[in-house]
Amino acid sequence: MSRRYDCSDPMERTRGIAEAVSAVRRGELIVLPTDTVYGLGADAFTATAVAALLEAKGRGRDMPPPVLVGSVRAATALVDDLGTYGQDLIDEFWPGALTLVCRANPNLLWDLGETKGTVAVRMPMHELAVELLKETGPLAVSSANVSGQAAARTAEEAEKMLGDAVSVYLDAGESGRAEPSTILDLTGPIPRLLRAGAVPEHKIRAVVGVLLTDEFEDGGPDADAAGSDGPSSIDLGKPSLSKGGTSAAPDAASEAASGAAESGETPADSAPADAAPGEKPSLTKDEPPPPGGESSRGEEPPAAENGSPSPGGDGAPVSGGGESEPKKA
Repeated sequence: MSRRYDCSDPMERTRGIAEAVSAVRRGELIVLPTDTVYGLGADAFTATAVAALLEAKGRGRDMPPPVLVGSVRAATALVDDLGTYGQDLIDEFWPGALTLVCRANPNLLWDLGETKGTVAVRMPMHELAVELLKETGPLAVSSANVSGQAAARTAEEAEKMLGDAVSVYLDAGESGRAEPSTILDLTGPIPRLLRAGAVPEHKIRAVVGVLLTDEFEDGGPDADAAGSDGPSSIDLGKPSLSKGGTSAAPDAASEAASGAAESGETPADSAPADAAPGEKPSLTKDEPPPPGGESSRGEEPPAAENGSPSPGGDGAPVSGGGESEPKKA
C-alpha cells in the first residue's frame, strides 16, 4: 500500500521524508517534488529499483533515467570528467534546471540502462528534494507519469497514474511551470545542446562561448522522447555550431550521449514550493571535503558518530544522518 504525505504540515513533512528514505533503502519507488514537475525516484545503485521505475513508466532500458543529487560533490563523484566547461556551468546554473551529460565514473557499480557509459546528472533547486537527496544519496529520477501521458504537476496526479507501484508520495503542492530542464552534452570537446529548456541557450553560450545545437528534421523527436520524458538514444538531427547567435557547420560534432533523458522538469528559474521566490536553498556547494575523502556513492559520507554509510545497491543500509555511498568495482 502506498501513502501520500502532506509536506505543507511540518510533522507530516518530517514523517514523509523519513518514510521516503526507508522506502528507497528497501529498493522501493517514491514520488518527490522538484523545482520542475514531480519526479518518480529510485535508488540509483539498486538495479532492481531502477528496473521497477522503468516498468512503472512503461519505458525500456533504451531510455535510462537521469540522476538527481543533493550536492555538487555528489555529482562530481558520479562522473569521470566534467570536461572543460562543466565546473563553470555548475557554478552558474546549479542548483537549477540544467542537466549535464558526462562520461560516467567507470568504477561505480550501477545499472541505469543502456547509457553507453554516460550519466545525465542534475541538482534541483527545491529545498525538500535536496533535503531528501542528502539522506538517500543519488536517485534515478524520471517524470512521475506513465510514458505518453502528461508529467504530473501534483502528487495527486502522479498517484492516479502510478498507484501502488509507488510506496511513498511526498506532496508539496502544485509544481511550477512544466518546462523541461535544458540538457547539455559535455562528452565531446564542444558542449552540445541536446534539448532546449528552462535555461536559455544564450545564457549557456555566455558561459561556454561555442555551442553545438541540433537542427531537427520533421519537428524533431516525438513528444514522449523529447518532451516530458526527455531524449534517449535517438538521433537528434544535424548539429550546427552556434556562437553569439550565428551558426555554421562544425568541423566535428561531439558524440551524442546515449541515455541522457531527463524527467520533464520545469525551470529552476521559478521558485520552488518551499523556498522564497528568487532564493536558492542552502546547499553544500562550498562545504569542505569530509575527513574520509570523497564518497564512492557520490555523496559526502557521514561523520563517524552518525554511523557508516550504506554500501550501495545490494547491501543493507546502516542507519545514520549522512548520505550513503555507491560501490566501486
